[in-house]
Amino acid sequence: MAMVGQQSKGKKRVAVTTLGCKVNQYESAAFLSELAGREEVEIVPFTEAAEVYVINTCAVTARAGAQSRQLIRRAARQRGSRLVVTGCYAQVAPQEVLELTSHPLCIVGNSHKNQVTEAVLAAAPCDLEMYLADMAACREVAPLLVRGPGSRTRAVLKVQDGCSQRCSYCIVPISRGPSRSVVPELVLEQAEVYAEHGYREVVLTGIHLGHYGFDLQPTRSLVGLLEKLLARRLPLHYRLSSLESREVTPELLELMAAEESLQPHLHIPLQSGDDRILAAMNRPYRRHDFAAVIRRCAQVLPAAAIGVDVLAGFPGEDDEAFHNTLALLTELPVSYLHVFPYSPRPGTPAAKLPEQVPEKVKQRRTARLRALDRQKRAEFYRRHLGSVRPVLVEGGDKDNAAGRRGFTDNYVPVLLPPGAAESNRIIRVRLAELAEDGVRAVPVVEGNEENGGSGAGVA
Repeated sequence: MAMVGQQSKGKKRVAVTTLGCKVNQYESAAFLSELAGREEVEIVPFTEAAEVYVINTCAVTARAGAQSRQLIRRAARQRGSRLVVTGCYAQVAPQEVLELTSHPLCIVGNSHKNQVTEAVLAAAPCDLEMYLADMAACREVAPLLVRGPGSRTRAVLKVQDGCSQRCSYCIVPISRGPSRSVVPELVLEQAEVYAEHGYREVVLTGIHLGHYGFDLQPTRSLVGLLEKLLARRLPLHYRLSSLESREVTPELLELMAAEESLQPHLHIPLQSGDDRILAAMNRPYRRHDFAAVIRRCAQVLPAAAIGVDVLAGFPGEDDEAFHNTLALLTELPVSYLHVFPYSPRPGTPAAKLPEQVPEKVKQRRTARLRALDRQKRAEFYRRHLGSVRPVLVEGGDKDNAAGRRGFTDNYVPVLLPPGAAESNRIIRVRLAELAEDGVRAVPVVEGNEENGGSGAGVA
């Protein structure tokens, strides 16, 4: 990093960086939009010199914790700067954060993320400030709203926070607290703001999205929330982030099949395909339950992308248990895998279990699952060659010489020819041929289609 130079017209230079999940991405977008609205602030990239560095950390894996520490140390090398450290790593390991730097520091827990801007703008900050609370006692979501346009074409909308499920390997209930929902009125307000700023797609996200509304009075449901959003008829398409298999209900699938604005894409964590390991993980289903849900999804939404999370090397996973996982995923009609090697998280029951799997075994199993992921993606992409799908056009290189990229409604990554379309437009394309990172596609002129396909026209 360069040394802090002269401030731009007396403004405070602030840099924000984010690790982890879409919930963190939404929260950082809210920080940025609020800070950008302040005349006394200049937002700069995290790689540039700044007076305040905001680091929104993650702790879901050992690697995420290590990355969080690396970013804190990196920002601390900037002489004269102040650090505001927030997110899950700051929540579960504040003492470790304190030991990383002697810089002026503010630690903001997940319960107080709405106070990040206040911490950044403090006129005369002391050497150390801490905004921490017992997450187990939290009953409301810290209020945050993204008020302005961002740098992405696809917006993230947090509708839920926390988790009450208590999987044995997961630190999230400790770092995020129990499941809590954003009231529908605020969700609708955020969606309207996104529509006003020209977004075309919104990803609804939460730590345990399928538990949306269980804590509200009167109780609500995710399907009910979707119906409210759809009733507004905003010029938006909606994509769902991760849902547990038990939460992919017939009502949800029927709504997705009926509503063009709901993208045909589901992400459903499996974690293990072995019943003994699922029980040790404290997962509330067994392999045959999961398989039935996936097959139902494929039947009701035949073109949908179905993604799956899977852990390799959970304690006690022997060769037979791993084979059960591999066999189940091989036979099911899933489109892609997110593969993670198990990493012990201090404070979770699984970290104390016997029969911890050696790292080399984890690496081999992770490699086999990632090979299956590549196979599943290629099969899914190949199945849709020749079809016509809507694509949200995203960026390319600066001069667009290599063409722009985007994702179809059913989450196929596409590469478009140079000059095919402007960013942040929805166009119809024909999926032409497999490419290294997805599918090459060509725009379809309305009225000259030979192959139907679903979705909206040019927007």
